[in-house]
Amino acid sequence: QVQLVESGGGLVQAGGSLRLSCAVSGRTFSSVAMGWFRQAPGKEREFVAAIARSGGGTYYADSVKGRFTPSRDNAKNTVYLQMNSLQYEDTAVYYCAATWARSVVAMASEVDYWGQGTQVTVSS
Repeated sequence: QVQLVESGGGLVQAGGSLRLSCAVSGRTFSSVAMGWFRQAPGKEREFVAAIARSGGGTYYADSVKGRFTPSRDNAKNTVYLQMNSLQYEDTAVYYCAATWARSVVAMASEVDYWGQGTQVTVSS
């Protein structure tokens, strides 16, 4: 059974950094496409970044380009989101997302499995 377990959220001052983790179990990790989404209060869930199946590339929303970097560790069955130069506007619940049906996932409608979410709060 597929499970996505997130960790790494917390409170950080503007300009600081956090690294989110998402551990994946239940299916072959090397073939999964992973995405990161976030949802702020009163707003729709939005795409943040994605990393393709093993050997593929990375993708970013314009709002985080140059600051956030997704990565994959196949040995640990874990994906990460390194977040640098955090801004108040980055405050949201962050969700990892998975699909085995596509090579890249960048839309919520393409997601097959969601993590439980982890809160990121950036103080100004």
